[in-house]
Amino acid sequence: MREDIPANQADEVTIVVNGRPKKVEKGELTYDEVLALAFDPVPSGPNWVFTVTYRRGHGPRGEGTLTLGESVKVVDGMIFDVTATDKS
Repeated sequence: MREDIPANQADEVTIVVNGRPKKVEKGELTYDEVLALAFDPVPSGPNWVFTVTYRRGHGPRGEGTLTLGESVKVVDGMIFDVTATDKS
């Protein structure tokens, strides 16, 4: 670990969710975690449908779509776009 970076910051990356920067722990983010970063509170009910897309990731899954139950490894500068649709 680099000594010029505080330990808590060394384990974080900055991502962008719906145009807003967010600091998150290195590792993977789940579909539900991305929703929570995008909406406070997350809309709920039987008619809500969410679309989560991402880009600027790493490797073969550098861009794509997340669906319920999936996760993706986050890297610094990764961008997530989350839309909510009320299909009523």
